[in-house]
Amino acid sequence: MGRFKHLLAQDRSLILHGALGTELEARGYDISGSLWSAKFLLEDSKAIQSIHKDYILAGADIVITSTYQASIASLVDVGLSVDEAKKLIVKSVSLAKTAREEAWAELSQHEKQERHYPLISGDVGPYAAYLSDGSEYTGYYGEISKEALKDFHRLRIRLFIAEEVDLLALETMPNKLEIQALVELLNEEFPQVEAYLSVTSQDGECLSDGTPLEEVVEILSTCPQVLAVGVNCSSPSVSEKVLERLSELTELPLLAYPNSGESYDGNTQTWHQGQNGALSVPECQAKWQGQLSQLKLVGGCCRTRPSDIAKIKKQIEKI
Repeated sequence: MGRFKHLLAQDRSLILHGALGTELEARGYDISGSLWSAKFLLEDSKAIQSIHKDYILAGADIVITSTYQASIASLVDVGLSVDEAKKLIVKSVSLAKTAREEAWAELSQHEKQERHYPLISGDVGPYAAYLSDGSEYTGYYGEISKEALKDFHRLRIRLFIAEEVDLLALETMPNKLEIQALVELLNEEFPQVEAYLSVTSQDGECLSDGTPLEEVVEILSTCPQVLAVGVNCSSPSVSEKVLERLSELTELPLLAYPNSGESYDGNTQTWHQGQNGALSVPECQAKWQGQLSQLKLVGGCCRTRPSDIAKIKKQIEKI
């Protein structure tokens, strides 16, 4: 590790991989169920590899593994042994690396010179993804201890490090206790890792569980391994407020990969029409790039596709 920190120090913003489940759905795959897009690690891993490749060709500098909902616990719950679950998480890294090699081989020498060799980010999705009840948007986990949250995340992180990912994506975090657990894990057990932390918010001022963003920044101040902080899986309007607030609270590089603006119903696992007349994700990214010099990681989350990443790339080149 070390490339992530180096690239963050450069002038150009890095582009993140877009939505996986959205693209699988667009290609005719059924992503319903507790594993969501991660079930295709089992059923059709080539589909995941193909999507990784298309995002890289569209301009992504960071490939996020297909493990948002593929935790050890979630995989065991669908009938795998612990060893089988571990192998599947390792496979997710292999798919991302193979996609990177295939995409890079298709680029011209000029294109390679104009780009960074893509990083592989191990996706450490929240405990909410295991609950599979939409709690990414509430932060409500019921009765669970900090130690139990550490246990939930520990083995997946250990596997990512063993497979030599470039960084960890601690993403879609809605809950203060979980962030505390992850920070302690990194400090105590994984001091060599580089990571970013991305939260969800419903109002632009607090985590989804109601914790003020000031408290999140205070927790991160104890963890030098977290090199950037920001927001994902929230609407563009809320994401903009989060970015503005974080820019007041920290000098860390910022990141944003919002949803398209549609709203999600966790009970039915369906998306619904967003606000009419709202800016698209690429348009928002162009706006934010002009306003916030701290914004160093940009992309799109749910309901965005490779075409959106390509548009973001073109806009960054213009800026």
